[in-house]
Parts: sequence; structure tokens; C-alpha cells
Amino acid sequence: MPLFKKRTVGKPGEWYYCLEHKKVEEGPDCPGKDRFGPYATPEEARRAMETAADRNLEWDTDPRWRDKAQQQDADDE
Repeated sequence: MPLFKKRTVGKPGEWYYCLEHKKVEEGPDCPGKDRFGPYATPEEARRAMETAADRNLEWDTDPRWRDKAQQQDADDE
């Protein structure tokens, strides 16, 4: 007996951005490795790549996530 049930159809109102097809889809039509989501609205899903870029920038520039080696390199410059 599997631990997790594979869902083949999404719940109504779940929106995803498919990275392969570059489009918004309702429900998980594509494999999880190829999508971002779920989002509450199609508009949120449409902005998935922009949201990801903003979050990546936040992480890249957050001083709490810099390790000591990176900090030392920055201090040496």
C-alpha cells in the first residue's frame, strides 16, 4: 500500500504555472517537476516566474544566509 496517493486531477481553484509549456493550468496536468504552484488565482500563477525571481533575489541578498567563507571573501575585496 503506497504512503502517498497520486492525484491525477487537481482540486477546483488550484492553479499552476507549467514550466515546460509556459502557461497557466488549472489542476496538476503536468508532473510536479515541471510546475510551480498551487496558486489561489490564475493571476498569481501567471506571475510565478516573477515571484520566483523576486524570492531568489531576496535570498541572494539576505545577509542572514551568507556563510563565514562568503563573508570573508567579501571583506578581502
